[in-house]
Amino acid sequence: MADPERSGRTRNAANLGLLFQAVPAENMAILDLGGGEARKINYGELGRLCDAFARGLRRAGLSSGDRIAILSQNRWAYVAALFGAMRLGAVPVLVNIRLAEETIAYILDDSGAKLAFGEKPFSHLAKNVPWVDFDEGLESFFDFGEIEAAAVQADQLSMLLYTSGTTGRPKGVLLHHGGQNWAADVLTRYRRIVPADRILVSAPFYHKNAIVAIKTALLPGACLAILPRFNAKATIAAMEQHRLTMLTGVPTMMNLILREAELAEAGKSSVRVLSMGSSPASDQLLADLKATFTKAEIHLNYGSTEGGPIMFGWYHPKGLPRPLHSIGYPIPGCEWRLMNGPSSSEGELWVKNPGVAQGYLHLPEATAARFQDGWYKTGDILRHDENGWFYFVGRVDDMFVSGGENIFPQEVEALLERHPGVRQAAVIAAQHELKGMVPMAFVVRQPAAELDEASLKSYALAHGPAFAHPRRIFFIDAMPLTGTNKIDREALKALVLKELADDGRSQTRKAGA
Repeated sequence: MADPERSGRTRNAANLGLLFQAVPAENMAILDLGGGEARKINYGELGRLCDAFARGLRRAGLSSGDRIAILSQNRWAYVAALFGAMRLGAVPVLVNIRLAEETIAYILDDSGAKLAFGEKPFSHLAKNVPWVDFDEGLESFFDFGEIEAAAVQADQLSMLLYTSGTTGRPKGVLLHHGGQNWAADVLTRYRRIVPADRILVSAPFYHKNAIVAIKTALLPGACLAILPRFNAKATIAAMEQHRLTMLTGVPTMMNLILREAELAEAGKSSVRVLSMGSSPASDQLLADLKATFTKAEIHLNYGSTEGGPIMFGWYHPKGLPRPLHSIGYPIPGCEWRLMNGPSSSEGELWVKNPGVAQGYLHLPEATAARFQDGWYKTGDILRHDENGWFYFVGRVDDMFVSGGENIFPQEVEALLERHPGVRQAAVIAAQHELKGMVPMAFVVRQPAAELDEASLKSYALAHGPAFAHPRRIFFIDAMPLTGTNKIDREALKALVLKELADDGRSQTRKAGA
């Protein structure tokens, strides 16, 4: 196997829209599994579709630097619009279609989008922006023929992704051609993706996880299998029918796949990589995945839209095996610092690499606060061991103080998930009269597990610090999810408030009885 640090080519000054131009035309590029019979598109056809989209933009009066918005579920047209826009030098704005209507209106206005593309159910969200429907208008929008891709500088804006906005308005992250090409090159090598791979992406295309998966599939000429949105049964059917070699997503998605009885050996045997990111994975989930997908490597990805996006690889330069929960070893070209921590091996991660974003659109103060001399302050607490393997500890913003003790929710979740009866746990902070804040937990039980609140609290007290044990534990069938398939912690906070209010009313009724 070639050394991932030394193989491959450098494309930092290239137009990102030409990412896959060197792939043989006959290679299968896309399997769109969105409905009925799969739509198959080879690389020659995909290149022609991207050119036709670029020419359509030019015919509509757009040019290099102009913004276009995409509001759609995953589909082949999304890929053509994404890379076609960049071939013209235009900037695609990838919009989270699950955000509130007023938030989407803000994104369209803030980005300066001149055209919007997508599916009919989302057309009403594109207020004051001309709309092209993927199903009814794209064929006439295409202008087939050759086009010379725009010459771009390495630091020229390539695409705009907006942060989720869970703690305020979303921020437009300025991602440039050079940085995105660098990331595609290095991550393709570290994932060791080859043309024979078939990679399923069902995470939303507007999220960085999916963008990374798309780029690392297309650059080496692998096949990108597309589902419109995540669905466990559809994923399993795709595995069995199309012999997928790589599944991508977040831990919640993998949990849901494992819960399906239809998961048969025929689909599992071809999978060689399970790639997860955005949130930690429990011991139980990792063990279940390893037992189920016996031929697969498990890659735990850490990254951020602003930071590269991925700063760690899965292979140690000395060939050391990766520990179970490690997010990896620093990729060559990625500098790092751990700041303001309790020791030199733990603290807030600052990163510097060619993929770091240029800042936030129209937000100079926010840019100055997070970006400094090429460094990006991630807001994440990490630690590393004596061999240089890194581990995620928690978000700086998520840490809370309970009776003078610092608590990271992820550490409490990891403790609970080590109980054999727990499939998944999520911990949030709630107000407390004496302690200030205390942990509250939501738990999804393992199938057929007999587990109650008292026994799980006793387990937490016996195996962890007393100050960190959850004061209440609520059992639920499944975690609420955001539009990017992460656990919706805002929804959990609302559930806690409701449960505590119900408890208060119950106690009042008892006192008055």
